[in-house]
Amino acid sequence: MRQVENDIKNQFPHLREQSSREIYFYNNALFNDYVGFIRAHAYFIEETFVKEPDKKTIVKIVKKTTPTLAERGLTYRDVMKRAQKMQNNEFYTRYEDVAKEINMYPLEVWQDKCVFCNCDDAVGETRTEKDSSAFALYFIKNFVRLGLKKLICTHYSGQMDLFHAGAKGYIFTKKGVKELVTAPRGYTGDFADPLSLKILNEETDIVCTNPPFSLAIPYWKTVIESGKKFLIISNITNVVNTAYIPYFMNKQVWPGQNSVDWYLNPKREQTRAAGHWYTNICIKNRLKWKNLRIVPLKEIPEKYVRQDDNNILLFDNNYIPSDYKHPFAISGRPILNGILEKGYKIVQEKRYTPHFNGKEAFARVLIQKSS
Repeated sequence: MRQVENDIKNQFPHLREQSSREIYFYNNALFNDYVGFIRAHAYFIEETFVKEPDKKTIVKIVKKTTPTLAERGLTYRDVMKRAQKMQNNEFYTRYEDVAKEINMYPLEVWQDKCVFCNCDDAVGETRTEKDSSAFALYFIKNFVRLGLKKLICTHYSGQMDLFHAGAKGYIFTKKGVKELVTAPRGYTGDFADPLSLKILNEETDIVCTNPPFSLAIPYWKTVIESGKKFLIISNITNVVNTAYIPYFMNKQVWPGQNSVDWYLNPKREQTRAAGHWYTNICIKNRLKWKNLRIVPLKEIPEKYVRQDDNNILLFDNNYIPSDYKHPFAISGRPILNGILEKGYKIVQEKRYTPHFNGKEAFARVLIQKSS
């Protein structure tokens, strides 16, 4: 305990009172830095919580289950169509979805890095989801544990102000325990604002945010051309969209670990939308590889194999032929599950639209086993 006490004194000397020599944390941000330091300490064992005794109440137990797509009268195709219709809507990410994805990457990915959250990632006084972006909250709370060098977040001066952060664009910067908020004259907070681009190109190591689905095409172009590492959320249909397929084909981007199905709308109501994480950070152990069914062609059930009017074979339900040398068509799901990391490549830079008896079917991607 004496060693831990001395380490705390050495880490936070600027917070000690001159007279009492006691350490005081004057706001939530400083206290969160302290908590992060404790969690990252070599002697840290576990975190426990003391829960007050629950008041005795009569609770009626009702069995609750999550209905399947079939029970809801939906198919995977219906979900993808809904995702396409949501292209013009703006959503805000929940904290639990941010934490779930980022926690799946090694700490060394983040150590001594400058993280840039550049899509309306406001930081408010209460440091809660009422006035702060989930991305900003996560990196502030885990700044010490991740070993970050710097965190930069921008607030967008748009019409929708979910975080009640005001009409002016501003820049929040955290470096160690020091925090600074600046509102440069004329700054909009837009990811394409000249000052945002300057931060991206000159200071940033990793970009992490949820860009507006409606602006995903120019956003992807901006971030990918910057050459920076990134971990972002975008529409789940991007993997079968001609605007994005070349990025996957050229190995400039690949799916992250998780899908994101729930968001907050401007009224702070939870709403469902089909999103997914995308990144160019190396993934060594993808959990969804286990969903792929890579087997010889003759072992694939007939109901999951079709031949279209162009004599192209289409495979469903995550089945992939291991011994078929010609191009074939798949849905976006195997790509999200990591098939391009299993010895297969995209062979056409635009989406493939199959036809059956002249009738157009759902868009696919043409892939082929690498030689």
